[in-house]
Amino acid sequence: MTDERKDQLTAEADGLIEGRNAVIEALRTEASIDKIFIQKGETDKTLGHIASTARAAGVVVVDADKRKLDFMSRTHAHQGVIALAAVREYVSVDDILADAAAKNESPLIVVCDEISDPHNLGAIIRTAECAGAHGVIIPKRRSAGLTAVVAKTSAGAVSHIPVARVPNLTALMKELQNVAMNAADSVTGSRKRGRDDGELRGAVKSAVSSYLFKNTKRSPMVIPVVTRL
Repeated sequence: MTDERKDQLTAEADGLIEGRNAVIEALRTEASIDKIFIQKGETDKTLGHIASTARAAGVVVVDADKRKLDFMSRTHAHQGVIALAAVREYVSVDDILADAAAKNESPLIVVCDEISDPHNLGAIIRTAECAGAHGVIIPKRRSAGLTAVVAKTSAGAVSHIPVARVPNLTALMKELQNVAMNAADSVTGSRKRGRDDGELRGAVKSAVSSYLFKNTKRSPMVIPVVTRL
C-alpha cells in the first residue's frame, strides 16, 4: 500500500473529505457534512462554487487560513478545501421534545455553548446519554460537530442520543424557558381546580430541565438554567 493511499484512508477514518473534486462529489450526493473549511483569500471559481452550493444546502462554511488547513489535512493535498463529514443526521429541537412527550417524561436537554474541542463534546454526549437526557443541542458556529472524533470519544453514545443544531442559543434558551413556564402555569391552574397528582404529572410533561455547558480555559462547567418541575 502506498503512502498516499495510507494518508487517504487515515483522512476517511477521521471523517475528512479533502480536495475540490471530493468535496463537490460529497455535496452532489447530499452526503451528511458538518462543516466545510475553505482557504481564506482564495478567489478560485471552483472554491466559490463549493461555498455557494454548501450554503444553499445549509452547510456551515468557515474561512480558514492555509496553516489551519495544512494542520487539518491528512493527505497533504487539500487544494484549499476540507469538509468534515457528520457521522449522523441532526434532528430538530421539536423532535427532542416530541420524543420526551412520547415517553411521558419531562424533557432533560443538554445545551452546549462554544464547545469547540471535539473530545470535550464527545465526553458531554457520553455523559448526557448515561444521565438519561433526551437530547443535546449545540450551536451551528463556534462548536465542534458530530464528527468521527466526537463519535469515538462518545464511545458510541452519539448513535443513541439525538443532537440538534441551532443558529441562536440565546433565542433557544428563551424558548425553552417559556416551555417550562407554560408547564408551571398549567400545574398552578390544575392545583386550583383540585386535580390529582397523576393529572398534574401529565400537565408538566413538557417542562424542561436544561443545562448550559459553557466552554472555559480549563474544563466545561455546568450551569443550571431551568430546573425540572
